[in-house]
Amino acid sequence: MKKTDGMVRSRAYSRAGLVGNPSDGYFGKTISFTFSEFYAEVVLYESAHIELLPNRRDRTVYADLPHLEQNIRNYGYYGGIRLLQAALKRFHGYCRGREIELDGRGFCMRYFSNIPPQVGMAGSSAIITACFRGLMDFYGVEIPPPELANLVLSAELDELGIAAGLQDRVAQVYEGLTFMDFDRGLMEGQGHGNYVPLDPALLPNLYIAFKRELSEGSEVFHNDIRTRYNMGEPLVVDAMETWADLADQVRSALANKKPGSIGPLLDANFDLRRSIYQIHPDNIAMVETARSMGASAKFTGSGGAIVGTYGDDEMFGRLESAFAPMGISVLKPSIV
Repeated sequence: MKKTDGMVRSRAYSRAGLVGNPSDGYFGKTISFTFSEFYAEVVLYESAHIELLPNRRDRTVYADLPHLEQNIRNYGYYGGIRLLQAALKRFHGYCRGREIELDGRGFCMRYFSNIPPQVGMAGSSAIITACFRGLMDFYGVEIPPPELANLVLSAELDELGIAAGLQDRVAQVYEGLTFMDFDRGLMEGQGHGNYVPLDPALLPNLYIAFKRELSEGSEVFHNDIRTRYNMGEPLVVDAMETWADLADQVRSALANKKPGSIGPLLDANFDLRRSIYQIHPDNIAMVETARSMGASAKFTGSGGAIVGTYGDDEMFGRLESAFAPMGISVLKPSIV
């Protein structure tokens, strides 16, 4: 966070689920990392009242109907103001519940995000996390990281009805590379999981590839699996346990400095997901294209973007060449 001339500026970075997802919402385990190529930023400055300034996601004026359609395709039917409102409500509720006195200052708040929307890089939670960080700095309030992650999730889940797990919020609160254990006993006993920072230097070469047109919001993506899990469907329950075990195996590979064994574990993560989810053929094509170049591949989140390992720059170049005709961008993530 930065404070200059009475202005508070805070950021939260995009997140990629490396392994274990989507078990984070089902008492599983995951490893995720944040990377600096994409981020959300919130700016606050003192004002006589509270005003939330719209971003292009909140557009209400369009050049024509095709422009309206494109804007909806890019950002959905809901903009970012609702995310700020939910965060403000939860922040105020947190402070009131702990008898934290806030001064009477108002503020103007604006936000920005260059995180590609709805491709599984945690764009919504980044805006909310940046908002919380800005409010904490503006009012001088400290919130412990595990509680902050819970608050970010509650803003989406309880206030806005967006189906989500804790992985994104924990990753963006802790930043870097984080192992997360959401064991039921931990969650019910202490109110949060165990979150362990890992050394990103132990990772193999990673790439991220994404295409905006393949996006699918988490509200849609998680619903069917949640129902099947709650009904105790063995296939789904067993899958969650397997994903958690894959996260343990990747953590062990990092600790034992065996990065070469991580790629097949990422492949196994996606292959299991493919066996129980209905996945868009174009998303499958992304994964299969990457694997045909010798790389591993899995979703970063809900679809529309993949993360995987690659061998060297020559292989990365092959990935770029293979994805370019498909309109897919590829990058080497810089872990925050």
